[in-house]
Amino acid sequence: MRRSLRLKVALAFFATAIVLLGAQALGVRALAEAQEERLIRSVIADDMHDLLASYQAEPASLPPLDPRVRAHRSQEGGARMALPPSLAGLADGVHEVIVEGREVHVAVAGFKGERIYRLYDYSAYERHFREGINLLMVGTGVFVLAAVWLAYWVSGVLVRQVAGLAQQVRAMRSGAASSVNPGRYDEREVTELAEAVNDYHRRMAAMVEREKEFTANVSHELRTPLTAIRTSCELLEQADSALDAKGRQRLRQVEQAAADMQALVECLLALAREDTAQETAPVPLAAAVDAALGRYAERMAQRDVAFSMSVPEEARVLANPSALAVVLSNLVDNAHRHTRHGSIRVSFADGVLAVEDTGSGIAPDALPRVFERFYQAPGAAGQGFGIGLSIVKRICDRYGWPVRVDSTPGAGTCVTIALPVAALHENFTNT
Repeated sequence: MRRSLRLKVALAFFATAIVLLGAQALGVRALAEAQEERLIRSVIADDMHDLLASYQAEPASLPPLDPRVRAHRSQEGGARMALPPSLAGLADGVHEVIVEGREVHVAVAGFKGERIYRLYDYSAYERHFREGINLLMVGTGVFVLAAVWLAYWVSGVLVRQVAGLAQQVRAMRSGAASSVNPGRYDEREVTELAEAVNDYHRRMAAMVEREKEFTANVSHELRTPLTAIRTSCELLEQADSALDAKGRQRLRQVEQAAADMQALVECLLALAREDTAQETAPVPLAAAVDAALGRYAERMAQRDVAFSMSVPEEARVLANPSALAVVLSNLVDNAHRHTRHGSIRVSFADGVLAVEDTGSGIAPDALPRVFERFYQAPGAAGQGFGIGLSIVKRICDRYGWPVRVDSTPGAGTCVTIALPVAALHENFTNT
């Protein structure tokens, strides 16, 4: 599922805000902890300097000796704590150690051949410091929540004009508007996009108009000779008594071919128009299938191809009659050309029309390309130009009829089309 542009922009802003605020919070925390430790060590250094100076001035003020660490020991602040013997070997300087479950600082210094240990208990101060840091992190979380709303609001502002342009394009597509108004936008990029859409729309409209004019001319030019051929065939059959049975059969074949060609022209011209998808009516499916099969009955008999039809007489489908006739004719012709012997079966059940044959079948690697124009599978039996199934696919897409091809090499092919079944009241109205 595609996300909206606004959501993507909001997520980008939100992710950026989280990264920046998180980095800031962690940086402030690390800096504060470093500054805290530096401050504590500075205070301890000043205190030890003053303490050693006082001992120098008054040696009697030297603290008592602690036998556990074998040094003179004193403590600044907090309840008195006993140092464990393990601290007896500490080097001169300031150390952070754990005593009685608390983190304390121990300053070690030499004095006239003696060693002096001084404890500093800043646990209360450090506890308050950590509470402040935690409060800072909570505040950062609150800012993150605020950033969610702010990011969504800012993204709405940024994509507002793009959304407006999309709305105008939809109106133009539905016919409610003839062009996009660039004056509604103040961003240069959106204005350029609106002008590009207008230019593209003008060129497409001109192309469609030229295509309509061309198809109208083609329609006239093709209908006239086809009508003349059919008329001449009818007159020749009625007027020329010298024609034998075989000649009359050939004449009827020419007339039928002209009629098929005229139906194909009508269907292709209908596909070139945008409004033909609405030109549907209840069509007796059995009669339409029978008419399509009748055109190939003689050739199937010559090939010893059996035919069976399982289409209920009462079945009616909502379809464009010309389009349905072309689809059925192409499917039957395709099945006939690829079936040297065996059978062809047309059935209809639960709204699905199936045309099955026992022909050569289609290889699995060629199956995805059978609807491509002019494509012929390698080694395919039969003659043709590779446009029959392409026309079927084009017509089915136009009218919303799902089409599918299943095939097994050497066993045959089955083409299925889901057709909309006409309601009963529509059948009664049109009978």
